[in-house]
Amino acid sequence: MSSINTLKKQILSQGELPNHIAIIMDGNGRWAKKRGLPRTVGHKYGVKAVKKVVRAAGEIGIKYLTLYTFSTENWKRPKKEVSAIMNLLYETTRRELNELLENNVRLITTGDIEALSPRRRKMLKEAIALTANDTGLTLNLALNYSGRFEILQAVKNIAVDYAKGAFKIDDIDGELFSSYLQTNGLPDPDLLIRTSGEMRISNFLLWQTSYTEMYITDVLWPDFDEKEFYRAIIDFQGRERRFGRVKRAKKSKGT
Repeated sequence: MSSINTLKKQILSQGELPNHIAIIMDGNGRWAKKRGLPRTVGHKYGVKAVKKVVRAAGEIGIKYLTLYTFSTENWKRPKKEVSAIMNLLYETTRRELNELLENNVRLITTGDIEALSPRRRKMLKEAIALTANDTGLTLNLALNYSGRFEILQAVKNIAVDYAKGAFKIDDIDGELFSSYLQTNGLPDPDLLIRTSGEMRISNFLLWQTSYTEMYITDVLWPDFDEKEFYRAIIDFQGRERRFGRVKRAKKSKGT
């Protein structure tokens, strides 16, 4: 089996890196159930996987990493599980802040964090402010996020500004629309990774992933490590991204 360093060297030598990677971190509950453990234990081990992937992304020079941390639909889960997830978010942010700073990682969020408790919101905002000038990896946590809600809000805000005369109807194009999304300022993801083998997007970055390459793995999130992350990137590097164009013809010899 290839070592982490071997995979890393392969990535850095064989092709262009994805600029922005998004991950749907799925399978914490199933991982715990397989071991006869409470779902909350799965989330704790999921945090360890996050730390491995963030470190691995920074080491090879990935610019943007978006993690689907908590969706608006996740509020429907049992209160005990939601509370455990939120406590993990708070404790992890507090505990890992120094490492983010040491590794030049900028922390941002996408979603409605105002719905979080004051204590958790305060910790997040402090971490965001303290890392604002970091120039390495940008770590984007999609928190209390809904792709459909994001699009609806963008449409409403565009309608309001249009009514004010901010622009003409013909000015509304993809670029303008994107500027009204919560991810304004971020490039669209090049690669979307989903763990646990599920074949759906789950209301995640619906507009932004129109031409994103998808990588689905059966590995449950707590077992997703640096090797699995690098394998996903190697798979991406072997694809030809055509964005609707036809496949390029190979040049014949002597031309």
